[in-house]
Amino acid sequence: MQHKVSTKWANTGIAFDSTIDTHQLRMDSGGELGHGTGPSPKKLLLASLAGCTGMDVVSLLQKMRVPFTGLDIDVEADLTEEHPKVYSEIRLVYRVYGTDLKHDKVARAVALSQDRYCGVSAMLRKNCPIIYAIDYADE
Repeated sequence: MQHKVSTKWANTGIAFDSTIDTHQLRMDSGGELGHGTGPSPKKLLLASLAGCTGMDVVSLLQKMRVPFTGLDIDVEADLTEEHPKVYSEIRLVYRVYGTDLKHDKVARAVALSQDRYCGVSAMLRKNCPIIYAIDYADE
């Protein structure tokens, strides 16, 4: 399988527009070079991580027949000071909502995503540690 994305300069500052399948996405930066018209590429990488692992966890919880009403994922990452500026550590907090949540199954679904299924996690983990925690929001 091959993925293809087309990216073109937006003719303003350092903004770029990417076409992903039928979706358009603007990337930009704040500060003196950018105009803040879209998220930065590095922050998009963190959103991709949350989306990838989130899709895994939702799918796994559904297969495990774990009733839940919501899933939020917060991501924080530390950026190095030297160029190329890369993430030195990434931290994820999974917040799972539901009544009478099966904590062991939720923990298993998150671990399976991180250790086996999430390709974005696997790629990023080759460059920096990914640490995660689970908050259970029993309703």
